[in-house]
Amino acid sequence: MHALARNGDARHAVRMNTDQTTMRAISQDAYGTPDVLREVRLPKPVPGPSQVLVAVRAAGVNPTDWKHRADRRFLDRLPLVLGWDVAGVVEAVGYGVTLFKPGDEVFGMLPYPYGVGSHAEYVTAPARALVHKPAGIDHVQAGALPLAALTAYQALVDTAEVRAGQRVLIHAAAGGVGHLAVQIAKSLGAYVIGTASAPKHDFVRELGADEVIDYRTVDFADAVQDIDMVLDPLAGETRARSLDVLRPGGTLVSLLNGGSPQEAAKAAELGIRVETLLVESDHAGMKAIADLVEAGSLRAHIEATFPLADAAKAHALGETGRTTGKIVLVVE
Repeated sequence: MHALARNGDARHAVRMNTDQTTMRAISQDAYGTPDVLREVRLPKPVPGPSQVLVAVRAAGVNPTDWKHRADRRFLDRLPLVLGWDVAGVVEAVGYGVTLFKPGDEVFGMLPYPYGVGSHAEYVTAPARALVHKPAGIDHVQAGALPLAALTAYQALVDTAEVRAGQRVLIHAAAGGVGHLAVQIAKSLGAYVIGTASAPKHDFVRELGADEVIDYRTVDFADAVQDIDMVLDPLAGETRARSLDVLRPGGTLVSLLNGGSPQEAAKAAELGIRVETLLVESDHAGMKAIADLVEAGSLRAHIEATFPLADAAKAHALGETGRTTGKIVLVVE
């Protein structure tokens, strides 16, 4: 009887050890529809020098996630665990890390695009990709912010150098990047104009927008002029026609490639600077975002949350193109 009990304990110990060295993750072995996503068990990562191991509590889902799921984009490797946003608790630190200790609550963006992998129970990250999570927000809010907020911040502050009193036009102002860009632009003292469908106008105004244009019924190029900076996550015709509303010396920051030689020639003729931005991991930017959160100037709107196992449902919702704000995976 005692021997059986000891054998049972040993078997239980083996199971426990296995659980401690593996983790749940959402992976894909092929490119395609949300159905290619599946829950798997993978080895739990170990932090290397200058890295931290984070027990993930929440991770945002961004358009880049479902675009990479559908085709290669920047990441031509399979199997693939997606996810760049991360909020969670530091479980271990690698050699040389001085900023964090086990137990610290952190959030940030894994280095884009190659540092992917936060849609899992654990992930390793360069220490300086992360900052301490403000105490006043939960992990879901923190997990929604990094990639979209860094994109907006790098466009408005680092690229366009928006100043108080300038006129800023933000397309898709109710979207993941757009609704955060409205708030960041207002924190800079800008006069903010957003485009959104009519049902979302009240939401965009509550974010701080001074004007909102219904892109379905109004031609924005007829409605506004003398703009200092345009933030465009849409590209195509919207990007090209945005040149018509910018003042000489203004800046157009696009989040998607696709500019033509004709567009470049027109921009040069008008004296307009056009930039295509790819978000980068940014410790200083994340600290600035955390400061805005703590000051009450920045908050993500959460459209929906899903448990990690339902990542495919999160992708399907995002791909409708009708969401407001952010979608977040929650890791129990």
